Amino acid sequence: MTSTMLPTTDHSPSDHSADRSSDHPGRTAPAATHRTASAPVSASTSAAAPAFWRAPFAGATYRAIGHTITSLPVAIAGFAFAVTLFALGVGTLAIWVGLPVLAAALTGARALGAAERGRARALLDLDVEAPAAPAPGLRGRLTDAAGWKALLFQTVMFPWRVLSFVLSVTFLVTGWAVALFPTYSWVFHRYLDWPGYRVFDFTTDAGVHHAYYIESPAQIAAVSGIGFVLVFLTPLLVRGLTRVDRVAIRSLLGR
Repeated sequence: MTSTMLPTTDHSPSDHSADRSSDHPGRTAPAATHRTASAPVSASTSAAAPAFWRAPFAGATYRAIGHTITSLPVAIAGFAFAVTLFALGVGTLAIWVGLPVLAAALTGARALGAAERGRARALLDLDVEAPAAPAPGLRGRLTDAAGWKALLFQTVMFPWRVLSFVLSVTFLVTGWAVALFPTYSWVFHRYLDWPGYRVFDFTTDAGVHHAYYIESPAQIAAVSGIGFVLVFLTPLLVRGLTRVDRVAIRSLLGR
């Protein structure tokens, strides 16, 4: 008695997929997808800085300037809040009233920190992950490291933001006002009876008269050139000023 052994084939999953696709010519087998663990997303991202020649006209530059300008009133309010409540809380610790006052200061500092992260996201293209929530209860509030760092942020950033406001506004206004000088240089001799813009005009005690006016086309062009130098330096200045803000927000207001 002879037995015939039929060959057996090992059908892999890919073979079955091919068979199913051949049964349905209009349907293609789905490509195999490999799921890999995605790389961790950075807690903070920032857009690339515009090129030097485009920076004075780029929206990112004026958003950064808007950040330095609006930082002054925000810094004043945050500094007043932090110093007042901290001093009040420490001053009343002896009668235990200071503990809830300090807890309120830390809670408020956290809220101000959230607003700062929102401003940085909108104006600096900086996305910083919020810190973890504090433990419940008064003790959790008082031992909240993120709250203390946010309170420190409101204190130490106040003088820096005053300086940032003064420098950014001075360079921005002076740069464009001087660069556009040719467009309004005619105003001085027409309405003020000056030959040009008066830099100085005085007479010494000895009766010697000194005067200097910007009136010739060469002088006007030179003044305009100085203004454009300031215009192109302003984005670099503002970028350096806001870099300090970025570091402080990441380290004191982030996770």
